[in-house]
Formats: sequence, C-alpha cells, structure tokens
Amino acid sequence: MDVSETAGISTGIAERYASAVFDLASEGKAVKALESDIGALETAINESEDLRTLLTSPLYSREEQSAAITAIAKKMDLSQTTANVLALLASKRRLFVLPHLVRVLQDRLAEARGEVTAEVTTAKKLTKAQGDKLAKTLAAQVGKTITIKETVDASIIGGLIVKVGSKMIDTSIASKLNALQNTMKEVG
Repeated sequence: MDVSETAGISTGIAERYASAVFDLASEGKAVKALESDIGALETAINESEDLRTLLTSPLYSREEQSAAITAIAKKMDLSQTTANVLALLASKRRLFVLPHLVRVLQDRLAEARGEVTAEVTTAKKLTKAQGDKLAKTLAAQVGKTITIKETVDASIIGGLIVKVGSKMIDTSIASKLNALQNTMKEVG
C-alpha cells in the first residue's frame, strides 16, 4: 500500500466522520462551538509534536489513547460533541484521521458560511493590503467570500501559487524557471 492510498483512506474516513459531526452540531445549534473546537484542535496539532505522536503512534494502546485524548479534550475545554467524537475515534483506533477530519470540517464550516478557502503560497508574507486585494479579486472570480490561508515558501522565489477548490494558478518564478529549463532541454 503506498502513501496515496493511505491518505485516500484517511480522507474517506474523515469525510464520513465530518459529515456526522457537522450534522450533530447543526441539529444541536452548536456550529459556533464546533468552529471554535476545530480551530483549537488545528493549532494544537500544528504546535504539539507529542499530540501528533499520540495520534499516529501504534505504540499507544487503545486505553492509553482514550485516556489521553479525553484529558486533552477536557483541558482544551472542547464541546461535548467534539469530545465524544475524539473519544469515539480513540476507541476505534482512528485518531490518525484527526488532521484530515479537521481540514474537512473547516471546509464544511466555510461552505456553511458561504466562504471558500484559497490556499495561497508566497515567497514572503503578504501585507494586509495585498491579502485584502487578493481576496477581493478572487471573490469577484468565484462569486463567494474568500478566506485566504497563506503559506510562506521562499523556494518559489517570487509570485504566487493560488489554489481555490480544484483550480490552481501558479505564477511563481520557480515554475517559470522550470518551464524555461524544460523548453531549453527540448531545443538543444
């Protein structure tokens, strides 16, 4: 089994759980709480190596994972719905899908707000004015409110890489140099 198959399986599991969690939060009028929980979980996953290890390591028993994730949910003051889902994931040995679940739920929540997330990669951080102008331009193209999720990657040298849904626009200098290099190889 290669990595892409594993990622596909994780995403499939995450989508099923996300659908159920979103429906539960909607029925219980707890979408705002879910949104807060998802933001807190994303931050925790990104900042804590120990949490990432807990989610993915097969060395922890089911009981250890359950106890740890329950304590984490309590310490983070997560809503009952989110805490229950984390406990369920731990009991089923599926905590490894949590990062995928967070991403899918973020997309669901944005869609419910009428927003679309644009993943933007830049060589250096955009200023507030640049980010606002880019969001406005993309909103005019897409017809929905745009939320920009920015990543800084100096290796693109300059320009932007913008992903909105399944569309990608790559105006980075690195990609232009690669294209020029490929053209030069074909010529000579």
